[in-house]
Parts: sequence; structure tokens; C-alpha cells
Amino acid sequence: MVKGIKDGCDLSDCLLAGGETAEMPGFYADGEYDLAGFCVGSVPKDRVIDGSTVKKGDVVLGLPSSGVHSNGFSLVRRVIDASGLSLLDPAPWTDGVAPGASLGQALLTPTRIYVRDVLRLHDALRDTPDGGLKAACHVTGEGHPGNIPRVLPKGLTAKLDTTSWTPPGVFQWIRSVGNCTGVEMYTTFNMGIGMILVCSKDAVAVAQRACPDAIVVGEIVEGTEVILDKLDW
Repeated sequence: MVKGIKDGCDLSDCLLAGGETAEMPGFYADGEYDLAGFCVGSVPKDRVIDGSTVKKGDVVLGLPSSGVHSNGFSLVRRVIDASGLSLLDPAPWTDGVAPGASLGQALLTPTRIYVRDVLRLHDALRDTPDGGLKAACHVTGEGHPGNIPRVLPKGLTAKLDTTSWTPPGVFQWIRSVGNCTGVEMYTTFNMGIGMILVCSKDAVAVAQRACPDAIVVGEIVEGTEVILDKLDW
């Protein structure tokens, strides 16, 4: 557990400042524990990304996720029960999974940490016209529809082309076994895109040079709710 925390700090260039433990007899059952953590950061005012410069016609970029990350596991557990599989059985999908990995190991693929990618992209776009990196959104609980509006000005939303990327096998398996609707999937999981970024059309080429795995997944349009365009399931 501590190694995992250390690895996360290394990937995000954070200092592990310390921690403490508290024993509370009678509160937890034998063998159970709770773990909580937080991080604190600072940013110069001229580097703040607040979404205020986002405008209609801007481009929405997406960075791939490494799996379900840490969201939607209540639904995942129900799907596992419905599948009849054990966590020790082989993973029923192959992409993004180590050879021979079990279902449990595949589901616990570590969350991709985007800190260095976003900072590199932020630096690359700093001198581009029309606002540089205008907005950034980590796709966590509530998926794309629940998170993207939080970083956009009032009256604007994102129109996502759901055919611009292919959701990894884990999401296709969850959808199939759980008989989930498209809206349910996109409001629960990241669906393979874990970070959303907004920039002007003229800055896309620079952004993709800085982050080669960034793909264009949509555009900014007028509206209040995220549009899942071309979603036919």
C-alpha cells in the first residue's frame, strides 16, 4: 500500500510529507481499516486554468485512461456477480491487461496519473494564440456528463463524438454482461478517456505534439448538458 502511494507521488512529482494512524477499538471489525489521503498544491495566478476563455468552436481533446480507475466499482461488483466469474478467473478481455492477469488484477490496474501530461501540454500551449490550454477536466465519478460542465462557462457545453475513440475491452465487457445503456455507462465510467482538455482549433497540432496520445473527441457548443453524439446504444 505504501509503495503504491510512493509510486503515485513519483508520477505526479509530489512530496509524501507524512501521515498518521489512529486506532479506534470497537469501530472497525477485525481485519478492517480505512485509508484517507489528500494533496495540497499551489499555482501562480498567471498559470491558473479556469475555463473563462473557452468559447464556441473550441476543440475538446481527450487523454486515454488505463481502465476503470477508481470509479464505478459498485456497478462493477454487480456485473461480476451477474457474470458468475470469480476475481481469480482470467480477465475476459485482453487489451490493456498483462498476459495471464486475473479479473481482479485487471480491474485494479492503477489509475493513470495525468500531472506531467497536463503540465507539458500547458507549457507547450502557453504562447499559442487564443488562450492556450483553456480548460482541463479529470473524468471521475459521474463520468463525462457530470464532470465536464464544471470547467466550462455558463451557456457552453461539450459535444463529444463517441465514435472518435473505442472504449477499452473492460467497458465493453461491463456493458455486455450488465446490459447497461450508453447513458448509464458514460455517466458512471470514463469509457477510456480519463482527462478532457480544451484548446482552440489552431492549437490542436501543438497540443498533440506535446501529448502524442491526445485525440480530438469533440467540440464546444452552446448548451447546458454534455452531448453524447452518435451514441446509438
